[in-house]
Amino acid sequence: MARHSLANGLRVVLAPDRSSAVVGVAVYYDVGMRSEPEGRTGFAHLFEHMMFQGSEHVEKMAHMRHVQSSGGTVNGSTRMDYTNYFELLPSNALERALFLEADRMRSPRITAENLTNQISVVKEEIRVNVLNQPYGGFPWLSLPPVLFDTFPNAHNGYGDFVDLDSATVDDATAFFNTYYAPSNAVLVVCGDIDPELTTDLIERHFADIAARPTPSRPCTAEPDLTAPRRSRVTDALAPAPALALGWRVPDPVADLEAYLPYVVAAEVLSEGDASRLEQRLVRRDQLALSQSAYLGLFGDPFDSRDPVTLSMTLHHPATVIADAVLDALDDELRRFAADGLVDGELRRVNARIASQLLREADSVLGRTLQFAAYELIYGRAELLTELPGRLAAVTGEQVVAAVATLTPDHRAVVELVPGAARTHSAPRRGR
Repeated sequence: MARHSLANGLRVVLAPDRSSAVVGVAVYYDVGMRSEPEGRTGFAHLFEHMMFQGSEHVEKMAHMRHVQSSGGTVNGSTRMDYTNYFELLPSNALERALFLEADRMRSPRITAENLTNQISVVKEEIRVNVLNQPYGGFPWLSLPPVLFDTFPNAHNGYGDFVDLDSATVDDATAFFNTYYAPSNAVLVVCGDIDPELTTDLIERHFADIAARPTPSRPCTAEPDLTAPRRSRVTDALAPAPALALGWRVPDPVADLEAYLPYVVAAEVLSEGDASRLEQRLVRRDQLALSQSAYLGLFGDPFDSRDPVTLSMTLHHPATVIADAVLDALDDELRRFAADGLVDGELRRVNARIASQLLREADSVLGRTLQFAAYELIYGRAELLTELPGRLAAVTGEQVVAAVATLTPDHRAVVELVPGAARTHSAPRRGR
């Protein structure tokens, strides 16, 4: 692996792998949902759409056509702390991908027609994925406003329709000029590449993009909870009630060693038929229909900066009241903190974690995306190769200590009330 920066500030990481004739190209911009200013909710995601609407030398939607005609795939996404764009192509089409990414980094087509069209597209996406979907946006849109107080952490990252409709071309241009500077991006090229030739190609296509000031990151710091918080939302389409719980955890960038035990703890609690919550809540007490525990609102523990949430989602029968589920959960967490891990439990979980990390990084595209995310967030793409060993080094005592912090006084709870299936049966508190 090699890294360097261009004169305009673009950070470049090259990761050669000649085992197959494919190459991954990813550009990660240090702008995500937490970067949005007040009154412009959903703007990071909206601008991701705008970046596919043509650029200086590429007509509208031609970016995808050029990649796909080369036998490749292309996509992008918006997360809490970054927006990414990526391609996977045969290695002989590398220059095509670099040209396309450079052209839209230099000058996307920000026009009134494109903006109006993409506002409509994003609003329809929200209707399909959130408003007209059972449990749409639950809990990633429902939990942050209860757990957090500051606008960057608590607002609706998908976007409020009023904010989206009021967006102007000037707003979009200012957003691009501020956050899409070369110095605010990381370019990763991974796969069947010659590093020297690839460096020359990158210089050819990206070096003349004008340098702009690197924007300041939004202040996302806020104190942890000192008292429980609880809220309720109604979902007219949901067939059964659900609970979302969230706790703040240590800063993964500033204190990775303190953070990693929570990653392991979530696996012990939730992953697989033998997990603590599956055995207790779903199988033994039959208080929950399903359960999950994970780090990060999107389920990836290493793709966002502080503050990061350990989230739990519990779907339960309408005949079981929410407090019965919470009481059983709290009892199980207390038992875990008091009794510790059983023989072989940590070894089994570590094997699963290592297997999952290796599987995610097995493909060229998987490595490309993770190298880029780790370089942007941690400043170290190499973390990808270190994580299996560092997670395996987490001790049972550290996991137990992490679980002991998951108390009601430090958590937020969102209770989802269903509207799709109602029952007149009296709720029960379980067995």
